[in-house]
Amino acid sequence: MSNLERDPAEIVCTGSTLEDTAAAVVILQPRDVPLGGPRAMSVRRTLPQRERSLIGAWCFVDHYGPDDVSVTGGMVVPPHPHTGLQTASWLFAGEVEHRDSVGSLALVRPGELNLMTAGGGISHSEVSTPTTTALHGVQLWIALPDSTRHQHPHFENHVITPTLVDDVTLHIFMGELAGHRAAAAGDTPLVGAQLDLPAGALIDLAVQATFEHGVLVDTGAVQVAGAPVQRNELGFVAAGPTGIRLENTGDGAARVLLLGGEPLGEQIVMWWNFIGRTHDEVAAFRAQWQAEVIKGTDPAGRFGQVAYTGAALPAPALPNVRLKPRR
Repeated sequence: MSNLERDPAEIVCTGSTLEDTAAAVVILQPRDVPLGGPRAMSVRRTLPQRERSLIGAWCFVDHYGPDDVSVTGGMVVPPHPHTGLQTASWLFAGEVEHRDSVGSLALVRPGELNLMTAGGGISHSEVSTPTTTALHGVQLWIALPDSTRHQHPHFENHVITPTLVDDVTLHIFMGELAGHRAAAAGDTPLVGAQLDLPAGALIDLAVQATFEHGVLVDTGAVQVAGAPVQRNELGFVAAGPTGIRLENTGDGAARVLLLGGEPLGEQIVMWWNFIGRTHDEVAAFRAQWQAEVIKGTDPAGRFGQVAYTGAALPAPALPNVRLKPRR
């Protein structure tokens, strides 16, 4: 998914430090971001923000829906670029058509992970299908480490087989959890999973002590390590614990998303849909997109072409100041 903000902030992310290793759960509040014009669907963004810009290598969390497509028109995101990251698309309801510049044509469906590795540069489009009446899901970005961020772009689709642990259903789409390993591993140590907790369910998850974790509550009333996390909030747990307790304290079912990983340990610069290492590098990516694709000087260049009817998204103007680093 593109970051469609008209004035996206440039964020320099330095990752976690040893000072972050307290066991307390930190609650990260979402902010509403409209995707496009006045009829556009909006998303709830919990990463990045001032309090925290990374959880492991997870650097972007957009949570949306249930969204009535008849009201908002659904998701219509024309071709746009990415560098230095992976996009992980995970749906609870609806269907989205994905096209990219390496020739992929795929549908994003509930229970399936669509993982796109931008590497040195890719472009893609995302459009909800005509049969979709409601959209509900998350769009996630994963920052690639310096050692692999210039790799060739590629695309993967994985159908996830649910696992039952203590009456809790786990959909593990990245990494390893509860003794089960997903087909998608990531370029740094990561975990990503959806957990469905029936009313009254409690689960003690064994986790990597070197991982920091975030728990995004989609539905229900949930306690994370004893702390209540409300719907649409993201509860952050720093590295150190070897287990995390999740408890459904409500009367109905609950659904959460668990994201975790080893701290990236690298400074990254995020702006619009690019991840680089310096302001100047990101500015160069923008200039290349504007010249090669928007002006059409080299459609087969860094970002390639998407088989899409319509114009690609032009990049916003760069900020005229460099922002200070954030964690």
